[in-house]
Amino acid sequence: MFFYSLFKVLHIIAGFTALAVFWIPIVTKKGGKAHIRVGWIYVGAMAVVAISALFMGIWRIGFDPEGTVESVAFAWFLIFIAILSSATAWYGLRVLRYKNRKTGHRQWLDLLFPALMLISGVCISIYGTIIGFTLITWFPLIGIMLGASQLLYWLRPPAKKMHWWMEHLGGMLGCCIATITAFTVFGAPRLLGVSSVHPIVWFIPTILLVPVIVGFSVYYQKKFNRTKHM
Repeated sequence: MFFYSLFKVLHIIAGFTALAVFWIPIVTKKGGKAHIRVGWIYVGAMAVVAISALFMGIWRIGFDPEGTVESVAFAWFLIFIAILSSATAWYGLRVLRYKNRKTGHRQWLDLLFPALMLISGVCISIYGTIIGFTLITWFPLIGIMLGASQLLYWLRPPAKKMHWWMEHLGGMLGCCIATITAFTVFGAPRLLGVSSVHPIVWFIPTILLVPVIVGFSVYYQKKFNRTKHM
């Protein structure tokens, strides 16, 4: 119980840190000092969030004497959030590491994360359907789509100019979706003193941020294409 309480405190501190700084790399100059330094703070905070969420989820499923069907369902969601946030953050970093590649990428760890995100998304979505839990039925579809797209990116030779830029942006904003969704589901209701919020609220971060990812991708792709033809 002591370790659970410890990881819970670490999870809360790291989660609020991530929420406080995630927007700074988005609005600051890409590749600038603020972007890089705050970006690393965000990645570090998300690493703590993912590890603590994984621990708490496993504890609730296997060791909580007061566990209920609902608490176990939320524990599985917590584990999925840990997988989604760690996989997208890892991807966002690794595409920079291999930005000059010309062929398909076969590093096993880089393939493991998206594969795990894809498989866990399928399994948890099925589980959510079986128990009739809206959140974990539909939210894992994000992980399925991201996992599939990341695997395709690694396995195929790059086809677009500045491909790594787009993938870095998508990975980090995908991580933001996980961060804000987790706060919406777990943190906000406790701060507001309510037991739960309407299911539609759970999906607001996805509804708002997916168009942002698409919009940024379109904007920068057009920008890079203009630069290429100048």
